[in-house]
Amino acid sequence: MPTTTYIDAISEGLREEMRRDSTVVCLGEDIGVYGGAFKVTDGFIEEFGAARVLDTPLAESSIVGMAIGMALRGLRPVAEMQFADFISMAFNQLVNNAGTLHYRFGFKVPMVVRCPSGGGIHGGPFHSTNPEGFFFHSPGLKIVAPSTAYDAKGLIKGAIRDDNPVLFMEHKFLYRRVRDDIPEGDFAVPLGQALVRRPGKDVTLVGYGSTTGMSLEAAKILAEEGIDAEVVDLRTLVPMDLETVIASVKKTNRVVITHEDRRRGGIGAEISAEISENAVDYLDAPVVRVAALDTPVPFSPPLEEYFLPSAAKIATAARRVARY
Repeated sequence: MPTTTYIDAISEGLREEMRRDSTVVCLGEDIGVYGGAFKVTDGFIEEFGAARVLDTPLAESSIVGMAIGMALRGLRPVAEMQFADFISMAFNQLVNNAGTLHYRFGFKVPMVVRCPSGGGIHGGPFHSTNPEGFFFHSPGLKIVAPSTAYDAKGLIKGAIRDDNPVLFMEHKFLYRRVRDDIPEGDFAVPLGQALVRRPGKDVTLVGYGSTTGMSLEAAKILAEEGIDAEVVDLRTLVPMDLETVIASVKKTNRVVITHEDRRRGGIGAEISAEISENAVDYLDAPVVRVAALDTPVPFSPPLEEYFLPSAAKIATAARRVARY
C-alpha cells in the first residue's frame, strides 16, 4: 500500500472516478492547462481532454450555475472553488437552486463542489476561512470534511457517486502534512458515517477536518496525565452520524466539541444541543466547545495561532470537564 498525501488522495480519487464514469467532468478556475492552484487536477486535461476538464472565468456563481445545469442534463460535475472563501459568490446558486431542486421537482442533482478551506497557512481573512456553517443550515446540501488521506480519497469518490449536491471541505493545511497507506483498488467511503479514531473512557473529543488530528494529539497529552480520551471523527457533517456521538457521550459522560470554524453559531452548537436533548442524563460535566474566535482570520502568524483551535486548547478543555 503506497503512502499517499491528503492532496494526492483527492487527486487520485477524482481521476479514478473520471476513468470509471465518463459523465464525471471537472470545471473551475485554472484547473485545466495550469492543473489547478494546488495541482489537484495536474495532468487531467492531457488525459481526459478539454471537453471534460473545463477552465472557467473567475466567476464562482457562474461555475456553480454551470455545474447545476450539467447535473440536470445527466453529467456528474465536480466544480472547484479555488479557495472556499469565495463560495459566498455562489451562495444563491447553492442554497436557492441546487439544494431545493429535488424537493421542488424530484430532480437528481449529482454534483460536487470542492472547497479548499481552513487556516494555518497565513492566508489572512480571504483565503483561510471554513464556510461550512453557512450551508449546514440549508436543506438539500450534503457536506463532508475528511481528516485523513484515506477518507479524502474515499469521500471524494463517495461524494461524486451521490445523487445530491455535495460540498467537499478539503483542508489546505492538511494537503501535504497528512498521509496514509491507501489500499489499491476501488473503494469509496459512504457519507453519513462517523468513526471512532481512538477509543477512551473518560472524555469524548468530537471534531472533523483539521481538529481531528488536534484531538488525537490532545488525547496523547491527556493520556500521560491519566485521562483516557475517546476521539470521534464526524467525517460527514450533513448527514451527521449523531448516533455514534451520543453513544460515545453515554460511555464517557463528558464531551468537548471541536471545529476550526468560528465558535458563534458554529456546528458545535448544534451538536451540543443534540447531546443536551438526547443524552443530558449521562453528562457529568457541561458540554464545552473549542473553536476559532469570532473575528476575521488574522494575517499575522502569532495572531492566527491565537485565533485557531489547537491540541493544547483541546487538552485544556478536556482537563476542565474531566475534573468537573
